Amino acid sequence: MKLFYVPGVCSLSPHIVLREMGADFQLDKVDRSSKISASGVNYNQLNPKSYVPALQLDDGTVLTEGASIVMYLADQKGGEKVAPAPGTRERYKLQEWLVFIATEIHKNFSPLFRKTPDPAHREILQKRIGFAAATLEKQPYLLGEKFSVADAYLFTVLRWAARVELPLPPALQQFMERVKARPAVAKALEVEGLT
Repeated sequence: MKLFYVPGVCSLSPHIVLREMGADFQLDKVDRSSKISASGVNYNQLNPKSYVPALQLDDGTVLTEGASIVMYLADQKGGEKVAPAPGTRERYKLQEWLVFIATEIHKNFSPLFRKTPDPAHREILQKRIGFAAATLEKQPYLLGEKFSVADAYLFTVLRWAARVELPLPPALQQFMERVKARPAVAKALEVEGLT
């Protein structure tokens, strides 16, 4: 497998998951301007959506969209380390968190990166992260005691809070420190030059 990534953006989530699983994979860094990867791949041809992540499987199949990629990884060997078993109630709770993070947190960060952000988006985002914080006040990870692909995704998007000067509630600050201390996460951050 090969993960196409840009340091510090949403491709960090599957990068963390691959390391948590102990998977055999390669990284291929995509230049944001030229859209040419470090190995010389024209990323726009590989993924016409033009944004990362993309996971190229050994048979050449390309998967895109971070939440979909991490769910695919959860179904592979080693996936039991990062996700509940398929068909269980806990697996559907995991999917619920992934959809919530993608649609309610990740996408609400985007407007805050504009030169003149609409304050309404900041309010919406604060409410959405407040929901995650309420869960993490009661337990170390989104699904309870065990780290999952949803935690990797939430960690990735919450890293952007400092960039847009959005304060995180104490429960989320503690979550960020807890996740950052995981060896696989620390390695992914180091490899991407984010330490």
